[in-house]
Amino acid sequence: MSRSFPMPQAFVSPDRIRSLFTEAMSQMYRAEVPQYGTLIELVADVNAGCLENDPDLRERLAQAGELERIDVERHGAIRLGTADELFTIRRLFAVMGMQPVGYYDLSVAGVPVHSTSFRPIDEAALNVNPFRVFTSLLRLELIEDEGLRGEAEAILAKRRIYTPRAVALIERHEQNGGLTEAEATEFVAEALETFRWHGEATVSAETYKRLHDAHRLIADVVSFKGPHINHLTPRTLDIDAVQARMPERGITPKAVIEGPPRRHCDILLRQTSFKALEETIAFSGDDGAIQGTHTARFGEIEQRGVALTAKGRALYDRLLASVRGEVQVGAGGAKAGAYDDELAARFKALPDSWDELRRADLAFFRYAATPAGIAAAAGSMLPGDPEALIAKGYLAFTPIVYEDFLPVSAAGIFQSNLGTDQQQNYATRSNRDAFEAALGATVQDELALYAARQAASLESALTALDLAGLPLKTVA
Repeated sequence: MSRSFPMPQAFVSPDRIRSLFTEAMSQMYRAEVPQYGTLIELVADVNAGCLENDPDLRERLAQAGELERIDVERHGAIRLGTADELFTIRRLFAVMGMQPVGYYDLSVAGVPVHSTSFRPIDEAALNVNPFRVFTSLLRLELIEDEGLRGEAEAILAKRRIYTPRAVALIERHEQNGGLTEAEATEFVAEALETFRWHGEATVSAETYKRLHDAHRLIADVVSFKGPHINHLTPRTLDIDAVQARMPERGITPKAVIEGPPRRHCDILLRQTSFKALEETIAFSGDDGAIQGTHTARFGEIEQRGVALTAKGRALYDRLLASVRGEVQVGAGGAKAGAYDDELAARFKALPDSWDELRRADLAFFRYAATPAGIAAAAGSMLPGDPEALIAKGYLAFTPIVYEDFLPVSAAGIFQSNLGTDQQQNYATRSNRDAFEAALGATVQDELALYAARQAASLESALTALDLAGLPLKTVA
């Protein structure tokens, strides 16, 4: 007599889990921060107008597989307090197909953290949902007051920011190689608890003040039972239009847009934000809760451009530093205007044409064989080098979108929402080894990832043209 055994349940893809989490996070944050909903509506209006008025942009995004991801694209940011918290967050994001990419030292800009970005790295996964979380670890060694540092360490050592069930599901994913649909749904709900806002502080008002006086970000990390996501950022196709129209929706933007100036060919990342909320919290006290306020969570918008090569990034960094070193960025319109004008003038040194950027080896591009090229290949009519293929229209290229972050811009956003009057200079600088030890992994090199995508696309395109093995060095 034969016996039947139940079929094993299929695992859902990390892409689906990531999409479920992104949607749940967006709904939660919209309920917690109503202005985020207003921001989403504004960005949707601006993006729709851009696509309607610029058919070339629509076509380029469609060809690159990016058009469908625009509406779902988000990045969030959290700040952790201990090495154990960072170690576990890496495992949590791995369930969603997100890996640590890049190391960012923000202490050089007066913010006592170092960070990485968790994100998908495969092109197909990025086009499904490029959700990213900029994740910072507090550098307690930068707190000069030894007593306060020890107190902060003791407070953080007591908290547990992950639910027991979330940890159990992470372990199940690691042991089994995936989660079922039911487990994935449960995982999203449990993981979301780590990012939720809690209006009750775990410290007294007096302790909060001492932490706050050391640095507002230290108070934000240490004083609560969880890291609470401090912003969730949609992607716009025209950040200048969003910046100009924010006041129409009752939102006051920061004085200047962080990053490069407005250009025909967008590069890297431009970001703006609105002022952090002043939220009521309850401090612990001997006679019950004491009411106070805390400022940390804010709204942010970003516009993404092409990823730059090491050569292009060096030029970008040099141009940006030359402006920031000479023009004071303040809250006044005149200062903001002077900064924008000077930024645009300096950045004329960086080509504003896709082909010039490509030929000068300043940016990364995705290559593809065109229908005309494939037809010509059938008749053995193709020239023998990639530049000639491009000139004849047989090989096309599109910019590879920058998926990562800029430390100066991130620090600028943090400072504008933590209080521009607070400036710190830390003697200690980069400590990547300590960060990776806490992480339990090596962060991936973003430039290597872009270079690999570019090389793979060119190899695939040449194979489609029956030109596999053609020397690639003639194309940047």
